[in-house]
Amino acid sequence: MKNLRKNSTRGTSSIRETSVIIDICRNSYGSVLFSMGDTKVICAASIDTDVPEHAKNKNTGWLTAEYTMLPYSTGKRTKREFSKRDGRSVEIQRLIGRSLRAGIDLGRFQGYSMFIDCDVLQADGGTRTASITGGYIAMKLAVDRMLREGLLTESPLKGNIAAISIGIVDDEILLDLDYSEDSRADVDMNIVMNSNFELIEIQGSSEQAPFTVDRMNRMVEIAGKGIEELINIQNSCCN
Repeated sequence: MKNLRKNSTRGTSSIRETSVIIDICRNSYGSVLFSMGDTKVICAASIDTDVPEHAKNKNTGWLTAEYTMLPYSTGKRTKREFSKRDGRSVEIQRLIGRSLRAGIDLGRFQGYSMFIDCDVLQADGGTRTASITGGYIAMKLAVDRMLREGLLTESPLKGNIAAISIGIVDDEILLDLDYSEDSRADVDMNIVMNSNFELIEIQGSSEQAPFTVDRMNRMVEIAGKGIEELINIQNSCCN
């Protein structure tokens, strides 16, 4: 029998119930409402022929991301960001952009920029990892449409990109933390991998007490199994 979390029927190494609704924004090239538990994020991809100078100089295309938590996404209203971006949002959107660029050959995307907008409708932990996993779906749908329309002659995608959170709560490793778990975690990590289960990025910190390399390696191993589930979900709606 799987070890269960406190006040939950979910196993310690289980991801939350995940749902995917694609093509919800008709004006984007690819879009998805991606939900993990009570965390819900819209990810939408837009295409433009305006390419940044640094990409033009390298004869490549470009991909970037924006991340926003909508005012009603949290228990206490989140203020809208206008001229001055919140530092947390900037850090997260840079993570999303870096992660998704690891899944695309920009040399085969020459002449185009792709923007991945990630808007958090409801936050209950793991919004950045859900944005990366849902962002890949939006990216894949957009590339597929570009291929159908003849804008690309070959796919520039290298493979799936997915991410998940993992942490240590009450000295126990828990996968895919919700807010109640994340808010009292001794260790909190976000792990991004590709379809070969190679690491793209690890973000982690000890909030209360140090942790060993052995425990970190175990967390990466458990996260990999969760990411495998997420990649299967991505493929089921994109292929």
